[in-house]
Amino acid sequence: MERNINGNKDLTQPKNMNRRDVIKGLATLPFIGAFAGAWVRKNSVEKQLKNKMLEVVNLTSEPVDLAPAVLGSKPLRLGIVGYGIRGRQLLRATGHAEPKWIDDSKAAAVENPLNTSYDDFMNQEGLDVVISGVCDIFDIYAGDAAHAGSNVSKEGTGGKMDAAPRRYRTYKEMMASPDIDAVIIATPDHWHATMAIEAARNGKHVYLEKPMTWTVPETYELVKAVRENKIVFQLGHQGRQTESYIKAKEVVHKNILGKITLVEVCTNRNDPNGAWVYPIHPEAGHQNIDWQQFLGPAPYHDFSLERFFRWRCWWDYSTGLNGDLLTHEYDCINQIMGIGIPDSVVASGGIYFFKDGRTVPDVQNVVMEFPGRDLTFLYSASLASDRQRGKVIMGHDAHMELSDRLIINADPQSTAYKEKIQNGTIDPQIPIYTFTPGKEGVDGAVSATEQYFASRGLLYTYRQGKRVDTTFLHMREWVNCIRAGIQPSCNIDRGFEEAITAHMATIALREGRKVYWDREKQEIVVS
Repeated sequence: MERNINGNKDLTQPKNMNRRDVIKGLATLPFIGAFAGAWVRKNSVEKQLKNKMLEVVNLTSEPVDLAPAVLGSKPLRLGIVGYGIRGRQLLRATGHAEPKWIDDSKAAAVENPLNTSYDDFMNQEGLDVVISGVCDIFDIYAGDAAHAGSNVSKEGTGGKMDAAPRRYRTYKEMMASPDIDAVIIATPDHWHATMAIEAARNGKHVYLEKPMTWTVPETYELVKAVRENKIVFQLGHQGRQTESYIKAKEVVHKNILGKITLVEVCTNRNDPNGAWVYPIHPEAGHQNIDWQQFLGPAPYHDFSLERFFRWRCWWDYSTGLNGDLLTHEYDCINQIMGIGIPDSVVASGGIYFFKDGRTVPDVQNVVMEFPGRDLTFLYSASLASDRQRGKVIMGHDAHMELSDRLIINADPQSTAYKEKIQNGTIDPQIPIYTFTPGKEGVDGAVSATEQYFASRGLLYTYRQGKRVDTTFLHMREWVNCIRAGIQPSCNIDRGFEEAITAHMATIALREGRKVYWDREKQEIVVS
């Protein structure tokens, strides 16, 4: 399995650059995705998609596959497995929401004009898809999913509904069904790869929530299944669509920061929801949850509502901070810099605040080394402090602070900007470049956890000044790639890099040892 892991290349030092030069250079750079507004048109789907998707795949280094479109202009028949917190968000990204959600979001917009979720959803571009099947082992969630899938006109309570999608009792039934073209998988981590492999082997295209895999061996099996069956695979890192990240990639490519040697990213949350202490449904019980299906490949445990709804707190079903939150931060930097899999990883942490029986740490630190790039990547996390530290990419000539916006400050000791700093043209205390995509006012966010994701560009971004759901953009990219017969930005290669990196961090944490990546053998080695 040959792969260009590092994607490393030498960049020359910029000379005699000042603030005006930087702004002028960046202003001429096109935004990937700015062309996305009119991709799908009924009468020329294949031609338009192939032309426009050439620009999208420039986010990665893979060549463009110009194979014929597989579905033409017919509606794509989707199935969804898992309709918990994330599953609901993903189905809304396809244009389907429960009537009650329509009611609640509309009322929230009246109460708080800054909350534009209702308008964002109602104005969302149609993807020309139908929800043909739903699968959830909690009967109430399955019913909710079917209700959302039938709401093709985005109606509130009492509105006209279409025919309800079929409920599949098991994921294998759905994957084998001739009535499903593609599947969205939003289950607990321990089911991700198993279901995605089954889907690929049945020729179904896959949108898989992150992390890609729960164990190391299934990572290789999933890659094999996707490649052998030639399906279109998208991993759910919707940050790939965040406009500030796209601009940050262009900044790095222009070498505005100089030689980059250190990247720091973090997770800081300080509320029960942010620590995965999710609400337990008041009507849930033995009578409406298929506990044996939930366990699947996980170790046996007696029925537990706490484990069912708060599964992220146990290694039995979860990948912990590494799979849930580090992967977002890592994929952001991998998108921007193409760092690939680290050469080595060390990690430490523990359960320091939430003494609730969980086995997954709530505080953690990870250090990744990329000696081939002269780069260190630091990740630090706490689920018991809300002090925001953001992402910082540090170069010899400047550093870039990155969230849903970006700020670049020259370094006082910069070589490239030395003359301009000395003559006062550049002040290191004043940004030489800032970018805040599309914002004209304050955005409304309901909870601390929502604010956390919003600040990272994981809830919404902007296209031509218009606020858009990043999950919708990521889902649209996947759907369009299916029709064009090409691979999206977070494809199986990027997924492999994400999965191996997260597993290295988890092994290092749980075993207290340094972990290495053998590039020649393409395998993890523990010291």
